[in-house]
Amino acid sequence: MTSVKINDISSLNEPYPSPSALDAATTTHVQGTFAIATRKLPILKSGPIDAMSARLGIPIPEMIFGDNLVSITHRPTGWSIQFNAEDALDRVDKTGEKMLRVAYAGEWSSSREKTSAGISEVVKPFDWSYTTDYCGTEKPGSTGGAGAGGAEGEKEKKLQGDESTPDIPIELLKRRDPILFADEVVLYESELDDNGCSIVSVKLRVMEHRMLLLCRMFMRLDNVLVRVRDTRVYVDFDKEEVIREYTEREDKFENVKTKLFMQGLKLDQVTIALRDANQVAPLLPLIKQGVESVILGPGISAKTTTTSRFPGQTQFPPQAQFFHPSPR
Repeated sequence: MTSVKINDISSLNEPYPSPSALDAATTTHVQGTFAIATRKLPILKSGPIDAMSARLGIPIPEMIFGDNLVSITHRPTGWSIQFNAEDALDRVDKTGEKMLRVAYAGEWSSSREKTSAGISEVVKPFDWSYTTDYCGTEKPGSTGGAGAGGAEGEKEKKLQGDESTPDIPIELLKRRDPILFADEVVLYESELDDNGCSIVSVKLRVMEHRMLLLCRMFMRLDNVLVRVRDTRVYVDFDKEEVIREYTEREDKFENVKTKLFMQGLKLDQVTIALRDANQVAPLLPLIKQGVESVILGPGISAKTTTTSRFPGQTQFPPQAQFFHPSPR
């Protein structure tokens, strides 16, 4: 059988493989009992875009990397978590309850006596900011290594949490351990009809004893709002433990702009900073947070409750996404 050879995505000769060559386009790094995989392919063509839009029931962003993927798999139990564009977009509000208006919508609509025809050109019938609370798609594992469909009596292993759930050990991550594998993968991006930006991307770095993954949604609606929603997945390879933390941060656009000016930045520097999630995120107030974990090593079972670190948060049964913010 002839093997399919795919050049690195950064190569000038990268041949834009078809979906049949997805495996060949996937880079996998094995560390201990875990396999970490990433895949970066070009923007989807019109056919797959139309099919995805039909499945989701909403128009999808103009830059959609539907074949891109990041996954972490625990080989002995079959447990895995992956990040992909379609599942991330499936968490976008489709009811219209969380829609945002562009900066000029109020003034524009009032000048036309707020007619429904005028509003419809500014506000779309879904959350067109593409804000998502996506925390990854989890596949539970089992003590027998056959995944969720293991033999009867085997204990299912999945991310769970309560008040005793440990936080991600930040101090360990500050160590200057050699990085064995690192990557960054974009899932989707939109310029919000030239009114800002919305992007979901995944970064990861793997060291000898641990790894950290960051899935970040950064949304800036000019003169209205700035949001950052982060999912961090920490893996301890020695303990075979996974910790997932989700946070929501947001603030009014003008508040963020003022804070940047207070740092001594000039106007052009502020404009550049507002496009950089790494500069903006530390300035945003923390709105919500959730954390949970699972130990995948032998003889340890998962807990049975899922809670948030914030009082008053609605509790939901365990699903692929562990943290579901209440409607605003």
